[in-house]
Amino acid sequence: MKEAEKNLDMELGLDTREPLPEEPDENGKYYVKFRKPYRFNDQEYTGIDLSGLEDLTARDMIATQRKMEREGNISVMPEMSLEYACIFAAKATGLPVEFFQWLPPKDAARVKNRVTNFIYSED
Repeated sequence: MKEAEKNLDMELGLDTREPLPEEPDENGKYYVKFRKPYRFNDQEYTGIDLSGLEDLTARDMIATQRKMEREGNISVMPEMSLEYACIFAAKATGLPVEFFQWLPPKDAARVKNRVTNFIYSED
């Protein structure tokens, strides 16, 4: 924001502070808490916020399935697989798919369950 705009906003009594970056909602229904801290690319994670699932579309589901098929993984119900969940979670978070592929098994299963519950729940 330019200085002149800030001054005008202050004169009008408007809040000129920059918005704070969104913190993951650790109590939200899309937050997956890891059993122990997980290191990826020199950063430590205690969990992951999958609320970005809400912003995905059927096109993302189709792209995820096609990616699996190109890699030779054909399934009657691909959305039930761990691989699908890893790819879909990566799309939802903007993290690389390797983030999810290298999770410990129990944490990976938690992510998979959260993704499949999101797909099949009737909210």
